[in-house]
Amino acid sequence: MLAFINEPAVLSIILAVVKSIILVSVAMFHVAYATYFERKAIGHMQVRMGPMRVGPHGILQPVADMIKLFFKEDIIPEKADRTVFYFAPVISFVAAISSLSVIPFYKDWYVANINIGLLFILAMSSLGAYGIVMAGWASNSKYAFLGGLRSSAQVLSYEIAMGLSLVGVMIMAGSLNLREIVEAQNKLPYGMFAIPQILGLFVFLVAAFAETNRAPFDLPEAESELVAGYFAEYSGFRFALFYAGEYIAMIVMASLLTACYFGGWTLPPFILKALPWLGLVPGVVWFVLKVYFFIFFYYWIRATLPRYRYDQLMAIGWKVLIPLSLLNIFITGTLRILKVF
Repeated sequence: MLAFINEPAVLSIILAVVKSIILVSVAMFHVAYATYFERKAIGHMQVRMGPMRVGPHGILQPVADMIKLFFKEDIIPEKADRTVFYFAPVISFVAAISSLSVIPFYKDWYVANINIGLLFILAMSSLGAYGIVMAGWASNSKYAFLGGLRSSAQVLSYEIAMGLSLVGVMIMAGSLNLREIVEAQNKLPYGMFAIPQILGLFVFLVAAFAETNRAPFDLPEAESELVAGYFAEYSGFRFALFYAGEYIAMIVMASLLTACYFGGWTLPPFILKALPWLGLVPGVVWFVLKVYFFIFFYYWIRATLPRYRYDQLMAIGWKVLIPLSLLNIFITGTLRILKVF
């Protein structure tokens, strides 16, 4: 038995399972307190206190919410397609959490170091939309159905823009492996792709809001006209899966933004040269701080901008973001041929 466990393949599987358990546990803890942080941040932006009742300054509010959702009645519409209704939130949640497996939080800390990590995340984000569409169709509700249709059209348009915005990063790094993309940025004097890829960064940032159904592009769940949209008929634990999937998708997009444009766990060489003591801080700390900043940016935008009309949302995707991303590919390819970088 011990000889079997000592086999390299078995050890690698055990290590991957342990890392996966740690990653899911930490991710779910972050999801719980990301909701608390959002409610507190937006509360202060609107000159109110946010959650205050459960624990000091409402610090235990996520625990109370979790207990409430776990024990809440699981209501299923009478004429719903039960099988599809059951599995739709699971698909969205699993697609979101699977994306975390290929993100390198540090140079030697990841669950899977695959050569097509970037494509894997894009594929999983597309797969997550299937759960939303299935939920909208299976609920047998006009509001949910319209939310599912909106989400499918939204993902189709913004997924193209997001994928094209990352082509410039692929050209500069010469790889789809996220760890190699981070290491390629560290070789630059300014330590990040955000400067030469400013157009791609802008397109990715806007597309990430639409991809995760966050304000001001939260049309699939617009409360004002769709009463919560695709998950209007969900309650209890299944509602919690959709909710957790959305916040995990935010973490994934913030991590992808950090890894592809802002040097991942590394700091720019000119900063380390000026302040060498910063090199003593573990790289994972810098990665997490960058991710937290972009998650806060999500909240900031939600508290600042009103929701777009649906025709405006689609026009931005097809008429602005896709042409800009194609222009970025042309500029990056030209500079690559001229060997500017």
